[in-house]
Amino acid sequence: MRYLCIDLGDVRTGLAAGDDITRIVQPLVVIEERDEGRRLDRIAAAVAEHGPDRLVVGLPLNMDDSEGPRAVAARAFGAAIAERTGVPVDFHDERLSSFEADESLRGSGLTRKARKRVQDAIAAATILEDYFAFSERR
Repeated sequence: MRYLCIDLGDVRTGLAAGDDITRIVQPLVVIEERDEGRRLDRIAAAVAEHGPDRLVVGLPLNMDDSEGPRAVAARAFGAAIAERTGVPVDFHDERLSSFEADESLRGSGLTRKARKRVQDAIAAATILEDYFAFSERR
């Protein structure tokens, strides 16, 4: 099955793709869009382009496992993108994914600005890799 992972942000949203057979995950793109409606349009276009069987949306849980306003927003977005595309959505804990992405880019030689352009796509890839690992353990 093919998956598209979304690391939703207020300005930058990272996308990554992978499949559960090979478990190979690839960061795709970072969508920079402040307008919520246009962000949804661009993500829906990416879903149509990549044709996933399932979407994974990063769920920003608090460190105590509770859901705050960002998690509520992620769930609302997941419902909206599922309705828009007809593709089912799973949610997966995204805590520390941006930190891990930043750490992996630290020695890359990229400038801070260049790292920012790819960090969210790498964070989406990290979320999807963790989703696959978690699914394997169930």
